[in-house]
Amino acid sequence: MAQSRLTKAEIASLRAQLLEEKQELAAQLTSIEEETFAATQSEMNGDVGLDDEVADAGTSTFEREKDLSIENNIRDLLQKIDRALQRMDSGTYGVCERCGKPIPKTRIKALPYADLCIDDAQARSRR
Repeated sequence: MAQSRLTKAEIASLRAQLLEEKQELAAQLTSIEEETFAATQSEMNGDVGLDDEVADAGTSTFEREKDLSIENNIRDLLQKIDRALQRMDSGTYGVCERCGKPIPKTRIKALPYADLCIDDAQARSRR
């Protein structure tokens, strides 16, 4: 089944969506970084009592690892968005980077930063 390319209006709409998502993700990343910095400063200042220190050590470690995981996911999404915006600028947006065929519009509209068609994305995830 042949897939049609995205129209200029569709690309403009997707660009606006990507820029909005990028702004929201950047704000989330800043918030997480500020919280992590504040928590680190608190620990360095010794604001945690000895009794609390042992009981909260596991919780603190878990929260720090969770925040790092979220932070890494946000950074990954920001990179994907930046690459999608670059592909828009270069005229290669909506084209699979592996096989060169147009990515189905339904996939692009669901994942505006997608750089592979469904078949190639599935092949990459199996590796």
